[in-house]
Amino acid sequence: MSEIQGTVDEIVFQNNDNGYVVAKVKNGNKKITIVGTIPYITEGQELKLTGQWVIHPQFGQQLMVESCEEIMPATLLGIERYLASGVITGIGPVTAKKIVDKFGDKTFDILENDISRLAEIDGIGEKKIGLIYESYFKQREVKGIMVFLQGYGVTPNQCMKIYKRFGADSISVVKENPYILTEEVSGIGFKTADKIARSLGVEVNSPYRIQSGIKYLINEFCTLGNTYMPMEKLLKEGVDILCVSKEDIEKNVIESTLEGKIKIETIEGEDCVFTLPYYYCELGVTKKILTMAFGQYEVLNVDIDREIKDFEKKYNIGFAPSQIEAIRGIVDNGVEIITGGPGTGKTTIINCIIEIFEKAGMKVLMGAPTGRAAKRMTEATGREAKTIHRLLELGYSEDENMDFSKGENSPLEGDVLIIDEASMVDIMLMNSLLKAVSLGTRIIIVGDVDQLPSVGPGNVLRDLIESGCAKVVKLKDIFRQSKESMIVVNAHRINNGEMPLLNEKNKDFYFIKEEEPNYILTTLIDLINTRLPKFNPSWNKLQHIQILSPMRKGTLGVQNLNTELQKILNPPDPQKAEKKYRDTIFRVGDKVMQTKNNYSLKWTRIAGEGENEGIGVFNGDVGFIQQIDEEENALTVVFDDERLVVYDFVYLDELDLAYAITIHKSQGSEFPVVIMPSFMGPPMLMNKNLLYTGITRAKKMVVVVGSVKALHFMINNNRSFERYSSLKWRIQHIINSDVLK
Repeated sequence: MSEIQGTVDEIVFQNNDNGYVVAKVKNGNKKITIVGTIPYITEGQELKLTGQWVIHPQFGQQLMVESCEEIMPATLLGIERYLASGVITGIGPVTAKKIVDKFGDKTFDILENDISRLAEIDGIGEKKIGLIYESYFKQREVKGIMVFLQGYGVTPNQCMKIYKRFGADSISVVKENPYILTEEVSGIGFKTADKIARSLGVEVNSPYRIQSGIKYLINEFCTLGNTYMPMEKLLKEGVDILCVSKEDIEKNVIESTLEGKIKIETIEGEDCVFTLPYYYCELGVTKKILTMAFGQYEVLNVDIDREIKDFEKKYNIGFAPSQIEAIRGIVDNGVEIITGGPGTGKTTIINCIIEIFEKAGMKVLMGAPTGRAAKRMTEATGREAKTIHRLLELGYSEDENMDFSKGENSPLEGDVLIIDEASMVDIMLMNSLLKAVSLGTRIIIVGDVDQLPSVGPGNVLRDLIESGCAKVVKLKDIFRQSKESMIVVNAHRINNGEMPLLNEKNKDFYFIKEEEPNYILTTLIDLINTRLPKFNPSWNKLQHIQILSPMRKGTLGVQNLNTELQKILNPPDPQKAEKKYRDTIFRVGDKVMQTKNNYSLKWTRIAGEGENEGIGVFNGDVGFIQQIDEEENALTVVFDDERLVVYDFVYLDELDLAYAITIHKSQGSEFPVVIMPSFMGPPMLMNKNLLYTGITRAKKMVVVVGSVKALHFMINNNRSFERYSSLKWRIQHIINSDVLK
């Protein structure tokens, strides 16, 4: 950490919304570039700055500011220059001279305690005094809050967020209950609030602290895919992490429940603790899916067997019995779930169902969880499919929270809704979707239940299938043409616990044996950079070939893979702008992925079909960096579906390099060629489910590089992280009760 003191000589860039600045500070005979969140900075100010030195590839050495303190001038000339700089609205050079001539070294005291005396100066009337007062005290307020909060380790960026939420009350609010920040200010979690609280002397067993800690523990547990936390697990982790007694945790769990902050429910004899969002989402999905499944639907005047035969004749195909069962099921059921692995004809069934409904004059809507999955659905059916977020018309509520325009009061306008890649849909998105479906609308849910579950909380597809709430058709037969693909054959072999057939001549599934991680890494790089593009010159190494890894860390984890692949696939170039953010260098031309849902980012479509503009970039979206503009503090990405998004640098923590991505992040995507390393890792992670999901992402070729032993281990390992979800239990509890009888 370095500290400098100097005068602001030039402001290069300033964002008034978030306080981010790039400025030149005069420090003795040197001019230093500073960057960071410093609200109300003006030229001529004397500042004491603390921060880290960083090297920018284009602009050289800069001080990344982490804390800032204004040094008020002590001499009359200094005071006059300070006021003349424009730091206070309403005071320019002429007025500044008049004020200092009148009040001398008491100028700041007058501004602070007796500002009405400015009326003693010619040319300063009541209106101008009001302008000066508002500007001076607004700045003093913000600076005071920032000095206070930075003293407790809060970053300038977080300080601005707190001020925007609580305004002049920020200090009193934080002093009374620092833990309120976890609920009211985005980006501030329990650990930051706890650090502030401990610095302020808040007791370890304060109810504020324990209740905030309880919500933190449940939410952290839910980031692993769970919708609730077992009470015993919560008590144990609470004692370990919050360092208080079990009795204190129990007491505050009950208190939080009585205050309506959390919910406790006994599920199969075990007490379970929910935060409110997941609790009400599970209730919502349960109620709606059962209402739809047991509801009344318009009788279709369709000769379904004739329609199936006509479709078979038209496309010269023959449906398997399970496929015919799925198509017939749409006549008698309002809700149907179709599940099956690759090559079992899910897309063909969807096409047949669409044609039948359209012939009957019914409007069919199609959706998928990701942009890539929706794009594939569009290409396969020749009709527009949208992401579920676009179907629901993502927008903002009056309080600036993410909201969907489509819902109970404004339902989707369609007779039939088909949702593909349903294994990726989490409990919150499913709840929002079902809210927007009118009673009487048929819904067909399609997905591969053997793939990894959703990244978000819940186990929705599996829970719906196992609950028995709706007609379920499991596709097992593989189409004749799909049997020729070793990707399809091996996917089913792996799913059945059998070793894949490796290196069959003139096929599309290859295995290269390597044991040492460094040799595996070298082979991966050689494959993507040289061997595969040479094997098929039409394969672009960045757009058509994707490396998938089970893990983030380690030699063969995506973090290290991306560092090494970037050196080869997009090396440093004087003509390419760069931006270093934490441990990552982003460079023009880099392949990148959005790593979390961001409902506020705006996009414009630069080509292709669909809406021209909108908001929302989602976890798993992949694109390429088109531009990096240091002056505008912005990085531009063009995503696969031709959406252009401009990222303020504050959002760079949501982007990762994507030359290699985790198998989890690849869900819902397809790539012409997939390369996967095979190596030993944590048993809970290296399982059959993960391997199956990875190889089913490939359309034309799979190349696995690594250890046969590791491949055997994954195929024989059925263990995976258990997900705590009560959706199946809720549905079955109602079905088995008298409610539906």
